[in-house]
Amino acid sequence: MSYIAREARQELLETVARAAEDIGAALALVEAAYELLDEGSADRLEEQLFRPVQGAYGRARRTHTGFAERHGLEARPLAPKQPTHAAAQPRELVEDAADVAAEAEDQLSELQDSMMPVEVGDPELRAGLAEVREALAVVQDRADRFLRSLGR
Repeated sequence: MSYIAREARQELLETVARAAEDIGAALALVEAAYELLDEGSADRLEEQLFRPVQGAYGRARRTHTGFAERHGLEARPLAPKQPTHAAAQPRELVEDAADVAAEAEDQLSELQDSMMPVEVGDPELRAGLAEVREALAVVQDRADRFLRSLGR
């Protein structure tokens, strides 16, 4: 493999890792909100937000690791950022989770638009990125719906 191809694959791997870490941060924010809610609201949060974000995080991690393994690259350990505002209200945590998930989706969208995943010739990577983005695509709308009904 040429140096340039290896460098491009490493850059792609790092972008996927950063997006996965952002998704992990969104998941941590949803979990923090869950802990502050009453049982009924917590159950709705789990159904509406936790599941798609958790699914996106798991798929992003598998995509990252699989790509690294297929191309002989070292997958760095993912370290999602933890919420820094532990005393925040559930509404703020959910809003922040949706924002962070949107940032991750933007990163993956830019990566796909760059055509780099096509250039490296990895169909599994392209499929993984599409699945992660599909899971993240519902987060903002679901967060908005959840927040409209919060406290009612």
